[in-house]
Amino acid sequence: MSSNIVWHHASVTREKRQQLNSHESFILWFTGLSGAGKSTLAHCVEELLFERGCRTYVFDGDNVRHGLCSDLAFSIEDRRENIRRIGEMSKLFIDAGVIALTAFISPFRRDRQMVRSLVGEGDFIEVYCNASIDVCENRDVKGLYKKARLGEIPDFTGISSPYEEPENPEITVHSGRDTLDTCAQLVLRYLENKHKI
Repeated sequence: MSSNIVWHHASVTREKRQQLNSHESFILWFTGLSGAGKSTLAHCVEELLFERGCRTYVFDGDNVRHGLCSDLAFSIEDRRENIRRIGEMSKLFIDAGVIALTAFISPFRRDRQMVRSLVGEGDFIEVYCNASIDVCENRDVKGLYKKARLGEIPDFTGISSPYEEPENPEITVHSGRDTLDTCAQLVLRYLENKHKI
């Protein structure tokens, strides 16, 4: 890190942007196994928030790896860096007054905690998409689980690399059992109850 840099404080603050938007800005951090429904749910929630006039953006794991994190592989170190970059990007979006929805496996608790600590109290809302490995494998439209079981994909979460379930997520949706609408409404009710939207 260079020692010749100084943080520039903007005259248009996060608080002013939130006032203009008529809602708070924060991260909805969707985590769960591959195939648990993170991206599907994040986009569904975004549509519902957008219909209410909220400023939103979904950071999808695959999409981010096409650009911002295209130089990273799937080692533990690269996964950690992937999450760090998304955390930093999400922090900028929060400052811009935007609701950032992130859909990443983010398998390690300490990486998720790192982002929580980065953005501050109340700005990180962990949404655990709880779906069993069996359900996720049955949904596997990309054929990733099959490849992982054949040894063609090393360090695959849930097969050859661990997934550490959240211990105290703000929201748990049973995405392996409940409908998409049920899960989305659960997220919206939480946000309404916390006066986030």
